[in-house]
Amino acid sequence: MRDKTQPNSAGPGDRLIRAGAIVFVVGAVATVVTVAPLFLGTTPFPTYMFGLSMLMGVGFAVAGAGVLRSAAAGRRQARAAAEGGSSR
Repeated sequence: MRDKTQPNSAGPGDRLIRAGAIVFVVGAVATVVTVAPLFLGTTPFPTYMFGLSMLMGVGFAVAGAGVLRSAAAGRRQARAAAEGGSSR
């Protein structure tokens, strides 16, 4: 029996992982930009920039949810294959 999914097709959770990675990178850049004036001795950025720094945690959580979703789908697929193979 052949698997019908293509090798390059996106599985469950893959989009969440990609979106989480992008949000994480945006948060990381905001963190560097926010912390840089503290080391350079210039005036600090407004408060909302510190809020943008929180995107790092949000991106990490979104990517983690994607990993958990992908793992759950893989577990369901393995369970279905085991049940289908044992009934022969």
